Amino acid sequence: MSAAPNDSRKRSKKRFVAGHSNSKRWKGSRELEVGMQGILITCNMNQRKCTAEALDLLNEYAEKLYGPEKLPDANGGSSEEEDVDVALKKEVAQLQACNTKQERRFQAIESGANNVIFIKTQNMEPEKLIHQILTDLHTSKKKKSRVILRMLPVSITPFQEDMVKYLTTFLEPWFKTPNCATYKIAFKARNSSHNKRDEIIKSIAGIVGKLNPKNKVDLTNPELTIIVEVIKAVCCISVVKDYTLYRKYNVQEVVKEEEAKPNAAKPITDTTEQEEQAEEVKEEEEVVVVKEQEVEEEEEEESTETEDKNVSQNNEEAENGGK
Repeated sequence: MSAAPNDSRKRSKKRFVAGHSNSKRWKGSRELEVGMQGILITCNMNQRKCTAEALDLLNEYAEKLYGPEKLPDANGGSSEEEDVDVALKKEVAQLQACNTKQERRFQAIESGANNVIFIKTQNMEPEKLIHQILTDLHTSKKKKSRVILRMLPVSITPFQEDMVKYLTTFLEPWFKTPNCATYKIAFKARNSSHNKRDEIIKSIAGIVGKLNPKNKVDLTNPELTIIVEVIKAVCCISVVKDYTLYRKYNVQEVVKEEEAKPNAAKPITDTTEQEEQAEEVKEEEEVVVVKEQEVEEEEEEESTETEDKNVSQNNEEAENGGK
């Protein structure tokens, strides 16, 4: 009598474990990886609802910019008059297409950080799409999301150790002579303890300076913002415009009227995130400016010391000549 219940429990446990391992494999195949393009989206605790809202919003504006998404015909265009062999071949082809995991216009990807989702894009410019969404929201002041906070386009996703190498080429269209602009660097790291924030900021500023010395840091109202979001070992990078005007690409803030902003109530997590990011950006970019000033001061001190040495040598030579 007791053998049957035990067998039942074993079978139930086996099915549960198998299902659990399959879900982990599926999840692992849809994680943020090097080489992806898309949109990094922060949310207010509810990631599932955020994903649904994001896909609805992105599809709405993508249809306006790029037209309806073209999907394969599920029926394969078959008719009753088709030969049986032809119909079977089409059915096999459809099954093979399903097994090869067809790429959709937008795909939700595990980002590797809490309250952050990544939407992978296909055959479009993430910066253009997100800028269009924020422009419309800023103009209409019509709220279209409840849990989405920020929508950041991602153009390249290199490993952190390769970031500087890729940035040298990636930043050329905006900052290489004869092009120049005022800029700021918006940096944030998540689940990445081995990164050195000051060194990353300094290296990016160094690249921009080498591309054109006329490029200048502007923390208040820059023409361009270099966004660098590090999640584990992957860097999500883009260059955007109107970052200050569109409230750091925050879809909740951009729909608020200017005069209502000081009195507007904010969710605690939203306020905390905005304040932390603002403080981090200012502190880190001020480090770059300070270090540049320190270098200039050191060079001035070296030149002063050199001049003092030359003066003392000349005085000694004059004294020896007089003797």
